[in-house]
Order: sequence, then C-alpha cells, then structure tokens
Amino acid sequence: MRIGEIAALVGVTSRAVRHYHHIGLLPEPLRRANGYRTYSLRDAVLLARIRRLTELGLTLDEVRDVLMDDAGRELAEVLEELDADLARQEHGIQQRRRVLAGLLAGPLTPDAPLSPALVEFLKAAPVTTSPAAAKDREHLALLESTVGGDAVYAALRPLAEDPAVLLMYERLDELDGAAADDPRIAALAAELAAAVPDEVLAAIPRRGPVVPGFEQALLADYPPAQAEVVRRVMRELAARANRRPS
Repeated sequence: MRIGEIAALVGVTSRAVRHYHHIGLLPEPLRRANGYRTYSLRDAVLLARIRRLTELGLTLDEVRDVLMDDAGRELAEVLEELDADLARQEHGIQQRRRVLAGLLAGPLTPDAPLSPALVEFLKAAPVTTSPAAAKDREHLALLESTVGGDAVYAALRPLAEDPAVLLMYERLDELDGAAADDPRIAALAAELAAAVPDEVLAAIPRRGPVVPGFEQALLADYPPAQAEVVRRVMRELAARANRRPS
C-alpha cells in the first residue's frame, strides 16, 4: 500500500502518517526502488492502533508508552482487539441512528437533537421564567450523553412536577448578584440536594468526571452566590453517591 492508501484505509490523513514517522511513533516502512513507501498489513494495524488511542484522548507520548507495552503481541491478537473496538463503535452508531430516527419520526422541536426521553421529561416540567431553571435545562442537555437515560429521567420526573422545586429555583434566582458568603446559601443548597431522590444517583453510571475541568467551567457559568450553592449541592450529591453500596 502507498501512503495515501493506508491513510484512507485507517481513516487518517497522509500528513498525520508523515508526522507519526517524523516523531518516531510509526516506523518508516520499506521503500521501493522509485523511493515510494510500501506499507504492510502490520503497518496498517499499528496506524489504526495509534488513531484509536489518540481518539481516546491519549497524548502522543502516552500512545508511545502503550505501543511499547504492546511490543511482541501476536498480530491476530491485535486484530481481534481492533475488531472488538469497531464492533463497539458500530453499536454506538446504531444507537445514535435510533435516536435520530425517533426524532425524525416526530415533530422537530427546538430541543432537537435531544433524545426522545429527555424531550418528554422536559415537556413534563412546568412552565417557568426562572433563569436558573433554564440554565439547569441547558446543562442537563449538555450532560445527556454522560448521565442521560430513561432510568435517570424517570427518577427525575417527580422533581420536574414538584412546585416546591420551582420555588427553590426562584430563591436561587434571588442570589444573582449576591456575595459568595450570603447567609441564604447553606439552607438553599441543603434543600436542593435533599430534593434529589436516591433513585437519580442510582441511575447515573459510576464514572469519573465527564471532562477534566468541567466542574470548574460549570461553576464559572454562575454568579458567585449561585455558584457556591451549586458547588455545595454537587459536593453533597457526590458524597451520597459514594455512600451507595457497590
């Protein structure tokens, strides 16, 4: 295979292949008499492994360490791993297509492309002009791919239909412009955390942070007093989640 052919086969650019050669991540293949590189199946497997690891978020130095650990593995073993990875990707694509099919089958709303389950949950929430409630809705949509799912929305449904929750949002709105040591913060944070049912925490997969720095970015989206309320709620919910039996 020529460089353009192996790049197209693996799904990277020829420029990326040359860069991997330049930094020693991908060994230079044999060259023909005319100077063109000739790539083998082993080269394609290694290049696919590099692509997969970088897509998982590893730096090129970290990829290098992983590849060194894999040195000497049988080709069939590596191919089986890549095939399993493709199967997982295929399953994920099928799930996303089912979501799209459900959205296309019904009326398209401003909530698209949210999942049908989240759209139904948001429809059940009472109408409100609360800025804090609107912001919560945006954050829920943002986090859907990580914490979403029918079980989560089913557990959250009582909150969406509880008038007391709207009153708490209004109290949160009143903290806009207040200082981070406002005396109203502690009580409101405690009430908001207590309002979240244990079923919600049980329905959320046990995972680490969604993205490094996400919590800081989330808190930065609020003014000081509101951010302190949200920080305390997140801390309390995390503590409750850690107390859950494994």
